[in-house]
Amino acid sequence: MKKFYKIFNEGSKINQILCAILINLPVFAYGASIGWMSPMTLLLQSKDSPRGVPLTDTEVSWMAAVPYLTCIPGNILMAFFGDTFGRKITLIFISATGAASWILLLSSMEVWSLILARALVGINMSGCYVTCPIYTKEISDDSIRGSLGCLIILFHTTGNLFLYIIGDFLSYRAILWVCLAFPTFHLILFMIMPETPSYLVKRGKFKAAIRVLAWLRCKKEDDVSIKNELDVIKKEQEKDKVANHFLIKGIVKDKIIFKAFNIAMIVTLAREACGAVPVLNFAAEIFSLASSNSGSILSPNQQAMLLGVVQVTGSTLASLVVEKAGRKVLLSVTSLVSGLSMCTLASWFVARDYGVNTPNWVPVVTLCLCIFCDSSGLQPISIVIPGEIFSFKHRGTVMALTMSTAALVDFLQLLFFKPLTNSIGIHAAFYFFGTICILMAVYVIIVIPETKGRSLEHIYKILSKRKITVNSNSN
Repeated sequence: MKKFYKIFNEGSKINQILCAILINLPVFAYGASIGWMSPMTLLLQSKDSPRGVPLTDTEVSWMAAVPYLTCIPGNILMAFFGDTFGRKITLIFISATGAASWILLLSSMEVWSLILARALVGINMSGCYVTCPIYTKEISDDSIRGSLGCLIILFHTTGNLFLYIIGDFLSYRAILWVCLAFPTFHLILFMIMPETPSYLVKRGKFKAAIRVLAWLRCKKEDDVSIKNELDVIKKEQEKDKVANHFLIKGIVKDKIIFKAFNIAMIVTLAREACGAVPVLNFAAEIFSLASSNSGSILSPNQQAMLLGVVQVTGSTLASLVVEKAGRKVLLSVTSLVSGLSMCTLASWFVARDYGVNTPNWVPVVTLCLCIFCDSSGLQPISIVIPGEIFSFKHRGTVMALTMSTAALVDFLQLLFFKPLTNSIGIHAAFYFFGTICILMAVYVIIVIPETKGRSLEHIYKILSKRKITVNSNSN
């Protein structure tokens, strides 16, 4: 590692980018796990089910919902693992859990086995959304932390699309073998990657932290900027040591940190309640419902694949423009457009139910627009912001708390989405999702500060409404 940086120009960002890509490989595998439900729901409930006996709506609902239930304790577990054993070991454990879920699906077709395998996906999910953003933030330079932070959604959406595609062409067991290869590959490859400098400083391994920083920044170990960055990490952690040791109590009692926590919680809940989760899990079924008697030239699963392409496009755009457009603008615009699209789709279902001649393209266009907005703004920015507004000490705890609350919301959505839409109509769900998105846009404009390129100290001064001095640290 000492000599590896010499291959590149001094100060290059290439090592950070390579590290961030490897950090997010488990997210790709997790995205495939979530995307698996869309084509497999149609297959496992059909007369051609590989089980021989089609699954019931209740069984499918539990398969879709149970990952979000196990994700709740999983978030706390991953935060504890990350702070105790390090980000690297935790990420390796995540891939091992992902591999175990695919092995279980290959081993049995019993309902209990299908549900247990999906339950393991919840552990994978919690690790991806608690550990990966923290890991990425702690290895990234401020100038690219937003772009690298958005990679999590790009890899998630690419995993979804990948599964939509192979789900339309490969057999049931072939899909499982292909998906098993990804966490297995990552499990082996990630052994060579470094621990984060922040965690090494926490453990008092300052020389190792300097080596890792020098490799990540493609600079020499005696470079003054490496020493300065190490000093910043030390000061942040020294400040944390004198803070309240009971983290949740400390968050609640400190007005500024509590305000930051409220922002993190609200943007996370808005992301989960915007409708993307049930849409992506039941994409093929929703398109099947919307395209009934429409004479669509695309099958429901092929329309879901189109949704996946849009999702990847949106997440790619987010990675490219987040450092130029800023967090606030991107999040407010995508929230508003997504809300209006959801309400339009809900109105389309209502009009169709009343016998109005409705254009067949509306469901495809509005759902694609919603998912585009979700993947280009709502999802990536709601993950980047919490990582930027908390110190090392609070980062893991806050991510675990927000993700646990979000997982509970997702669990309830997926468990009751099909029964409720069958009883009161799918339009009610989309009106609800649209309203949440519009309210989120208003909240972003009024409450959330811009965090692009700003230090934690700078952000907290904005939250406390104190005047920011010219000499404030901008690290």
